[in-house]
Order: sequence, then C-alpha cells, then structure tokens
Amino acid sequence: MSKNVKIFAGRATHYLAEKIAMRYGTDLGRVVTVDFCDGEFQPSFEENIRGNDIFIVQSTFAPANNLMELLMLIDAARRASARNIIAVIPYFGYARQDRKDKPRVSIASKMIANLLSTAGVQRVITLDLHADQIQGFFDVPVDHLYASSIFVPYLRKLNLPNLTMASPDTGGTRRVASYAKFLHSDFVICYKQRGKPNEVEKMALVGDVEGRDVVLADDIIDTAGTLTRAAQVIMENGANSVRAICTHPLLSQNSYERIEKSELLELVVTDTIPLRKESSKIKVLSTAELFAEVIKRVESHESISSLFRFDE
Repeated sequence: MSKNVKIFAGRATHYLAEKIAMRYGTDLGRVVTVDFCDGEFQPSFEENIRGNDIFIVQSTFAPANNLMELLMLIDAARRASARNIIAVIPYFGYARQDRKDKPRVSIASKMIANLLSTAGVQRVITLDLHADQIQGFFDVPVDHLYASSIFVPYLRKLNLPNLTMASPDTGGTRRVASYAKFLHSDFVICYKQRGKPNEVEKMALVGDVEGRDVVLADDIIDTAGTLTRAAQVIMENGANSVRAICTHPLLSQNSYERIEKSELLELVVTDTIPLRKESSKIKVLSTAELFAEVIKRVESHESISSLFRFDE
C-alpha cells in the first residue's frame, strides 16, 4: 500500500468505495457534501490531499447529480494540488449514447469524456463499457476492466454439464464469444427487433439449445424486457435451464417483477450500481477486490491485462 494513495467516494458509490478501500488496505478518505435549499450541493475534501494520488470512486447512473458530483470532486482535487487524479467509474453512464443513431442527437459519452478531462482527470478506471470505442473518446489513459474476471470463476464453480453461452441480442456477440472461449462452450445468439425503445417486438434464436444449460451474458440490464424474453425463447427451444450474468443492474421500471416471473433460475450481477430492493433470483458479486487490485497495479506500474487471462 502506497502512503501517497488516498481513496475517496461520491455519495452514489460510497458503499462500494468503502469495500475497495478496505481491500486496498486503507481507510476511505473523508468527503463532506453540503446540500443547499435550491438543490445545489458542494462536496469538499476534509483532509489534506496535496501531492497525493487521489482515486475518486463514483458511478454515473441517474440522476445526473451523480455525474456532477464526480466532476466537482475532480475539480476540487485539482485545485487542492493533488499529484494525480484518477476517476474510478464502476458504471460509466450515458455509454449507450456512443454514436449518432439518428439526426440531431448528442454523442453524450464523448461529451462526458470531454467534461471529465476539462475538470482535471488524469486517468479513468471503468468496468465493462457498453462500447469499447468509448476509450478512444478520452485523451487520458483509460483502464477498461472486464467483469469476466468475476463471472468466469463463478460459472466454473457451477460446473454446468451442458453449458452454452447466449447473447440476448446481436450487439453482444463479441462478448458472449469471449465467454464461450474462456469456458470452452458453444454459444447462441438471440435476434431481436424493437418496435420502440425498451420494448422488444420480435425475437428469434440463432443456434441450438436443446438439452443445454444456457447462460445469457450482457453488460447492462435496464427494464429486463430483452433478457426475460430471451430466457423464454431459449426455454421454448428445449433448454434444460437458463441463467443470466449482467454487469450493471440498472433495473428500472418493473424489471424486478419481470425477473421474478421469468424463466431465469438466477440473475447474477455486480455491485457497480446498488440494487433498489432484494430479489430471490438476483445474486450480487462484488467488484471491490478487482478495483483494489487495479489501484495497486496502477500505483506500482504493473500490467493490468494479466487479470483477465483464464488459463487453466
């Protein structure tokens, strides 16, 4: 543990930052946030950070104040003469807006990359970006971590006899192919057509799941409409069982009810976003040890890519 490292948290991800700091071997730094009557707020570091390497942990899920708080903490660290300012963003919000998919819309993830750089961030550590190319939106180093380092050991422990990985849509083909390679399994793809956002109109299965134990893999679960529909289609095609692994549990609207009523045996997620409520079908795996190890390696200038090799 380096004496020059201090770990702080925004309010949205304080629960996770405490676990990261503990596994790193230090106490979480003190931040006080004052709320004003008009809705403004002011975060401040309540200890000296001059000349230190500052890791600020904050996911940027809704509301937008979570992003604003992260920007303000970065700016405060820069003005307090921190040596290096590293943003640890377990869930990078607005990542689904990574391109112009129709005229006259913002590329929000690029805009946020610019905002972080302008605020003074010198490095970003994040997990399972919705699109790999978002790394190129930054002009500072980005350590893009993969939840496969958490999910693959978990799936191996299940020791499923006829494992087949599945993607709930064509956009996740590369992801599910990687999992299939690590786990020495086949994979299938669900093809969906949307009538409107967050609503699946049609879905078809590409591949054979007859008699197989299927695990759906995705980076984000929002309304759970796609995932639960995919689970239904998979079971209708003769699978023995179906589970799902999803990194970021946004779980909005009536997603919990959909999951409870679905064909899924379990949904395994990480703690990048706190659950709104408990569910008998949802299991949470912690990312704290992964982030703590990456912070150590960043400080000691060691390789991070070795964390994502799964040689037997």
